[in-house]
Amino acid sequence: MPLIFALCYIEEKVALTKYEAAAYSNIVINKIETMLRGPNCPFVLYVGPNKKLVKRREFGEFIRTSFVI
Repeated sequence: MPLIFALCYIEEKVALTKYEAAAYSNIVINKIETMLRGPNCPFVLYVGPNKKLVKRREFGEFIRTSFVI
C-alpha cells in the first residue's frame, strides 16, 4: 500500500523546520539556528538529541513582540 503524504499550509502546522521557519518569517536560517541554540529560547522543540523544531505559535508571538532580532 503506497504512503500518501498530505500537503498542508505552514499556518496549519504546529512545528516547523528551520527552513520552513525561515520562509515563514523571512529571517535567514543562520539567525534562526542561533536563536534556537539560546538557553531560554521559548519556541524550540527538541526531537531527540540532535533535531530541533520551531513551535510556530510561540515563534510568531516572539516575532510580533520583538523590535530587534
